[in-house]
Amino acid sequence: MVAIVDYGVGNLFSLKSALDRIGMQAIVTGNAEKIKAADRMILPGVGAFGDAAQKLRAHGLDKVICDEAKKGKPLLGICLGMQMLFEKSYEYGEHEGLGLLAGSVVPMKDKLPQDLKIPHIGWNSLCFTGNAPSLLFQYIKNGDFVYFVHSFYADGCSDSLIATAEYGIPLTAAVQKGNVFGTQFHPEKSGETGLKILRAFCDA
Repeated sequence: MVAIVDYGVGNLFSLKSALDRIGMQAIVTGNAEKIKAADRMILPGVGAFGDAAQKLRAHGLDKVICDEAKKGKPLLGICLGMQMLFEKSYEYGEHEGLGLLAGSVVPMKDKLPQDLKIPHIGWNSLCFTGNAPSLLFQYIKNGDFVYFVHSFYADGCSDSLIATAEYGIPLTAAVQKGNVFGTQFHPEKSGETGLKILRAFCDA
């Protein structure tokens, strides 16, 4: 059973539909006991970091997610959900993250060539890093394309970095440290490649 964490922020329907397509039993829930009972957790998210972090803490789900992840339960953060795995974000101020991964979330502004639009929206190929091959990519190959929508990216996360995407500069595309995984892109919107990544997470 996969628990898709519902804290009022996230593209829950398409994610649940994607898991249904690969035959994985999943529930969308904000109930702590149901999250604890699940075999895996997915933390989705869209919107602003500060607002999302506040909502997660208001529901008391930050502690549940961290406690379960520290016990070894597989956790996948998607888009903003991935960003929240880090120590802090500098999106319109400074905000504390879950601290499960070392690094911070910073704006693309002033980092990209001026001719590139922000947010970064569209399909980009994955470039696997030199870190040990991740189980998250066991069913795909280097160079496969996935779908991004974001204006901020994770920085200072070399110890967990497993893939980048080129958009003027190499942007963090995916991370992993032990049982904690994150994708800046949306697997649920990335066609067959995305479904294979979700399958890999469920098999990890």
